[in-house]
Amino acid sequence: MQFNTFSLLPVAFAIATGALVPQSVSFAAPPKHAAQKKPAAEAPAPAPAAGQTAVAGGAPALAAKAWLLMDFDSGEVLASSNADEPLPPASLTKMMTSFLVEQALRSGKLKKEDLVSVSQNAWCRGSSTESCMYLPLNSQATVIDILRGIIVQSGNDASKAIAEHMAGSEEGFAKLMNAEAKRLGMTQTNFVNATGLPDPQHKASARDLAILARAIIRDSSDYYPIYAEREFKYNGIKQGNRNALLYTDPTVDGLKTGHTQDAGYCLVTSSKRNGMRLITVILNTNSAQARADQSRTLLGWGFANFEKATPIQPNTVVSTAKVIFGKADTVPAGLGSPWALTVPRGQQVQTSAQIKPDLEAPVAKGAVIGKVIATSNGKQVGEAPLVAQADVERAGFMLRTWQRVLRLFGK
Repeated sequence: MQFNTFSLLPVAFAIATGALVPQSVSFAAPPKHAAQKKPAAEAPAPAPAAGQTAVAGGAPALAAKAWLLMDFDSGEVLASSNADEPLPPASLTKMMTSFLVEQALRSGKLKKEDLVSVSQNAWCRGSSTESCMYLPLNSQATVIDILRGIIVQSGNDASKAIAEHMAGSEEGFAKLMNAEAKRLGMTQTNFVNATGLPDPQHKASARDLAILARAIIRDSSDYYPIYAEREFKYNGIKQGNRNALLYTDPTVDGLKTGHTQDAGYCLVTSSKRNGMRLITVILNTNSAQARADQSRTLLGWGFANFEKATPIQPNTVVSTAKVIFGKADTVPAGLGSPWALTVPRGQQVQTSAQIKPDLEAPVAKGAVIGKVIATSNGKQVGEAPLVAQADVERAGFMLRTWQRVLRLFGK
């Protein structure tokens, strides 16, 4: 995204990640009604944790309590450490809040210009310990502005206001969040609020957060570009996206940062290079720079060690399925859609087909009649459905009777 006005925020983030090293930079004071956030003291760095991966030589050891690398297309976890431990997710929680808003916009339950009221409960008083969009008390804001306030500014006030708008209360909205988490297969997640503010029962795992990130990219394509926006101005206050990689890596286009004392510094990132998209999750590092550095390291390692493979070309007949009681005895089986896998670089991929037994006519073209399994170094790396490539009509009564007789004699 291009900007016509220069902002010091990108410079600040670039400096934080080592991209720029100017001799001196002066910063303007924030608006008087915007609270200055005190820099948090760095916690001791977690011990570097080596991850599990199929790559020879192993994955990098990262100083985070949990981390994960996922292939977006397949959802396959390429490397991870402590991926299933429920941990405080801090503002990574807001990915679910924004996702529910995006899905409501897609379905028509919400409109972009619908007005959302800011209650006393939602209003942000400008403390130095929380992120705010700075919505005025008893004001109204459009849904699309609220969405940007959640994603770009990580506004607790925006998250609470939309929760009350959609579900009547934040508690009611948390029930919607948990229902959606269950639908997506997030098995180690429990949401208590829409913001990620600390609560002993509010947890999510690295794997679950990657599943959620994948759902956002896949199902919210109309709104996903917002996750790459570097800044958003509302109520006269311009705030920058806290995802430092957006300023230093043009292949990164999302998703969300998070930080509380219990959660440490967290980051979920997505990057697309040469047609391959990877998702990283870093949980509980000791600084904003550490979460950016470790995400950058994991992305670099992932793109260097994995590649796309096409085990079977489209329109290829993979196998021939036997059909009983049909006008034809067989039907060709092939892929219903293009199939690509992400595998360690240089590894060969083998495939084997499994066809449903006792396939009985009629068989419709496109019906799933089996699956093809891909393996590499003896390990399954993916599978895809096989579908009938033609219609097979059911045979008439006399032909079916004759076929039954032949089957009795094993022919």
